[in-house]
Amino acid sequence: MKNITTLLFDLDGTLINTNELIVESFLHTLNRYFPDQYKREDVYPFMGPPLIETFEAIDKERVTEMVADYRKFNLEQHDSLVTEFEGVYETIRTLHENKYKMAIVSTKMHDTIVKGLKLTNLDKFFDVIVALDHVENAKPHPEPLEKALAALGSKPEEAMMIGDNYHDIEGGQNAGTMTAGVAWSIKGRDFLNEYNPDFMLESMTDLLDILKVGAESK
Repeated sequence: MKNITTLLFDLDGTLINTNELIVESFLHTLNRYFPDQYKREDVYPFMGPPLIETFEAIDKERVTEMVADYRKFNLEQHDSLVTEFEGVYETIRTLHENKYKMAIVSTKMHDTIVKGLKLTNLDKFFDVIVALDHVENAKPHPEPLEKALAALGSKPEEAMMIGDNYHDIEGGQNAGTMTAGVAWSIKGRDFLNEYNPDFMLESMTDLLDILKVGAESK
């Protein structure tokens, strides 16, 4: 395997468990505009793309107010509904100690990303964050990944994109990085495998094995 020095992480559903927060935020918003028309499983396909894209497809006339409603509820409920995925903190700390260059590449807004990182004590490990409000084009367009790589001083061939959705896998492929899907994705392992990631992580700690990072620094 090529020498990987750089790791680009999606945030939601990858490093932090925001699944319940996102589902509840969508249901809260959609029930306000379309009472009793959406169930939990109906909103799973909306997880990943930018909010504007999702709401535009549902109701072009009320996109702005729907996004505002979603974000208000999401921020209010954030700290009570966001939890950690097992093994993430230990893995990220170990990678940081081993001098890996790391960045967050997300379709969320910057302030919400920082909120999630601080809540789970991951903020000290990430100097580079590329958020939706930093780019013209969201994943799977390569722009966010290219921006992160430039900020880290890295080349695509020494990097890996890790995420829970096809935007992450295709984004990595479009930018020329290696890719890893996470089996704990709410979309399911089989769905992610359709996009041919280079690796499928059963747990975030699998990254240490893939990268051959010794256990002595844990």
